[in-house]
Amino acid sequence: MYSNELKQRRRILLICVLSCLVAIASVLVAKLLLLGIALFTNLFYFQTFSVAESNPADNTLGAWAVVVPVIGGLIVGAMARFGSASIRGHGIPEAMENILQKESRIPRRITFLKPLSSAIAIGSGGPFGAEGPIIATGGALGSWLGQIVPVSAYERKIILASGAAAGMTAIFGTPLSAVLLAIELLLFEYRPKSFVPVALATAVAATLRSAFMHTEAFFTMPPIQVPDMTGLLTYLVFGAVMGLLAVVVTKSIYWVEDHFEKIPLHWLWWPALGGLAVGIIGLIEPRSLGVGYGNISLSLAGSLTVGAAVSIFVWKFLAWAIALGSGTSGGTLAPLLTLGAAFGFIIGTLLARFVPELHTDVNTMALIGMAALFAGSSRALLASVLFALEGTKQPVGLVPLLGCCCIAYLISTVIMKNSIMTEKIARRGLKVPHEYYGGSHS
Repeated sequence: MYSNELKQRRRILLICVLSCLVAIASVLVAKLLLLGIALFTNLFYFQTFSVAESNPADNTLGAWAVVVPVIGGLIVGAMARFGSASIRGHGIPEAMENILQKESRIPRRITFLKPLSSAIAIGSGGPFGAEGPIIATGGALGSWLGQIVPVSAYERKIILASGAAAGMTAIFGTPLSAVLLAIELLLFEYRPKSFVPVALATAVAATLRSAFMHTEAFFTMPPIQVPDMTGLLTYLVFGAVMGLLAVVVTKSIYWVEDHFEKIPLHWLWWPALGGLAVGIIGLIEPRSLGVGYGNISLSLAGSLTVGAAVSIFVWKFLAWAIALGSGTSGGTLAPLLTLGAAFGFIIGTLLARFVPELHTDVNTMALIGMAALFAGSSRALLASVLFALEGTKQPVGLVPLLGCCCIAYLISTVIMKNSIMTEKIARRGLKVPHEYYGGSHS
């Protein structure tokens, strides 16, 4: 009995060590991904060989800018066709599928192809963020290591989740929400033997991140107000609205994807068609191009006009839905955050202007809009709340965030069976766990 317990403890220690090694690699890959996005943005839009941060909205190509996302789509389509079709899509659903169906075995080439294809897609104007690709890449690194070292499928899942959580931490500096995201979307359980390695991996990633990136809040905004009873009740009602919006957004994404399936062309060409739409939309609203983290900060800081926020919301949503539906390589988190923050800013501004007796704060409304849309769409409830808190360093927002995200989550689950993360794999016949279990037994 004692011998078996000792072996189990040694195995847990081994998995912790492997998870920390994956975390180190994930931070390096995350930095390379960000440099790659900057490099391709400069190449495509400014014809310069540089890794300096740039914004595709600042390009001076005129109408020729329409061609840029098309070229990016052609390259990504070719990489998917002749490299690996697994690079298509969000990143997280594909990792979930590998966990549920393939014993957490991800092909090694994904480790290289996913970040490269995502850097090209985003650098050529794709309306995505870097977090989905790095979560997928970090997971692939973990799976790769778990196939080299003799471990069980369960242990490989833990290492995969550790890599994914470390990758998210490396981008945003949000270690606790990354741990919860791994639990809610990849591990499907809450046990010390799986929780501890993932937590250690994010701690390592957060520590190393300070050597490569700034340590301030990822999204800057002024301090928010402590809500009174009237304001808090209004925020809770707004949470229900965000739950409905999450349903609309999710169903729209898959509606577009279904219509791409009907196009009488090989899927190799679909990302180029999506790129054409992105390019045209980019002429109308240049701020819809690229990652758009700045748009989120502007909404949170209340530095937009209502007209600008409406334009970002509408055109970013259309560009993202069409591009993602076309099967290119890109994520969902940054677009969801952009849409939620912009929508919250719009509603918050209108309420403050026309119904001031509700005592709502524009900045708070943008913050809870950002988190609630993420919670309702992804069903990663606690991860959404803590992401907003860690990403903005606004502890006063805890109560409205928790309440609104819970309501958005409930509305979404009542109306829609699957989330934006699980709908794709559910259509392939895979049953996704929706309940989490704890305990220390295996």
